[in-house]
Amino acid sequence: MPVSYAEARNIVFPKSAVRGRSLFTEKRTMKAIRIHNYGGPEVLKYEDAPRPQPQAGEVLVRVHGAGVNPIDWKVREGHMKDFWPHKFPLILGWDLSGVVEQLGRGVSRFKIGDEVYSLPDPTRDGAYADYIVVRESELALKPKSLHHPRAATVPLAALTAWQSLFDTAQLQPGQRVLIHAGSGGVGHLAVQFAKWKGAYVFATASTKNQELLRKLGVDEPIDYTQQRFEDIARKIDIVLDTLGNETQERSWSVLKKRGVLVSLVQPPSEEKAKKLGVRAAIIGAQPNGAQLAEIAKIIDSGKLAPIFDRILPLSEARRAHELSQSGHTRGKIALRVRNGDGTFERKQS
Repeated sequence: MPVSYAEARNIVFPKSAVRGRSLFTEKRTMKAIRIHNYGGPEVLKYEDAPRPQPQAGEVLVRVHGAGVNPIDWKVREGHMKDFWPHKFPLILGWDLSGVVEQLGRGVSRFKIGDEVYSLPDPTRDGAYADYIVVRESELALKPKSLHHPRAATVPLAALTAWQSLFDTAQLQPGQRVLIHAGSGGVGHLAVQFAKWKGAYVFATASTKNQELLRKLGVDEPIDYTQQRFEDIARKIDIVLDTLGNETQERSWSVLKKRGVLVSLVQPPSEEKAKKLGVRAAIIGAQPNGAQLAEIAKIIDSGKLAPIFDRILPLSEARRAHELSQSGHTRGKIALRVRNGDGTFERKQS
């Protein structure tokens, strides 16, 4: 039977149906991991937060998985405060996979219900939350072959590797590439991209990860605990430096004329590069939905296989940060924000 406007104004929604909140309050809030000040893992708080609303050109994504990266705990500790203008309280996490929930004005490339993944703008609130607002240009349909938590570990590392090798170094088939820490989060994807492009790949790793390098397709694996990479890798066109310091300094000698040294961690000396007749650059990944769309196709074709360590519930973000900082994980860590049965994680940390 139709309800009049006057009658509708007097309807009282039962609180039991919405876990003690009105329907309108439930829609305005969400669960999130936030920090209210810089510090150790203990500053991560699992709490209610305002649910964001998409503006023009933006998409509201219901987060299913959030990747955990070193940049997350570096922001948490305050190392990036001079570079990114964050305000408290801040939601961390800039790697995500989820489902389109709402479209802002003018969005045309996606529809509600699309399964997407993204590296969003790291100066804004992140993905350790039930929802996040992402610019349309930063989104892509996620790889069909990966479930959400695994897909969430891909964007930052994959875009870093892609932009280093292809945009900055202009990698060509047949070139010789040296990738430091080839079994690491960025390194293992860089190895696979380089092989996909037709390069000859050298990569360093510890003794225990030599077999992994071979499985990834590395042509000449180097055990840095027993070998000096400069004794093996020679006449290199591109060095991908993921370590800096002494490793970067020793890397100059392996480059051929007009070679390129790309660092992810430490600005290489322009003066030294000029003296040696090579190029040098430092890069940080930039959000790019178009590139993520290409990467998804490569993953679904079986040419790129991200290595995955473990999944933890959103409420265990502290544990995830401790593991990430320990440096003893093999592959990426993901936070499961939404469970497969459609329920949200509600466990208190």
